[in-house]
Amino acid sequence: MAKSLHCIVSGKVQGVFFRSWIFDQANNLGLTGWVRNIGDGKVEVLAQGSDENMQIFKDHLVQGSPLSRVDNLEANWTDYDKEYPDFQIRG
Repeated sequence: MAKSLHCIVSGKVQGVFFRSWIFDQANNLGLTGWVRNIGDGKVEVLAQGSDENMQIFKDHLVQGSPLSRVDNLEANWTDYDKEYPDFQIRG
């Protein structure tokens, strides 16, 4: 089991390069996992890494990228059954 941070981000987060920005933030912090758009205009994220870097990542998500507007962040710490080798943008 890998300690993971699972997030749902809502607001103006699709069509503003938010997933690319998340990808860059995760890679800069050495996190693995994935990000994807979900059908209701929100973005879903699963990140794995050190507790300290996942907390920094969560703080970045609350602030959002320059073109986005984050209205809400649902974040849950969980033990995920899969470990990821890198961080990916999913469709």
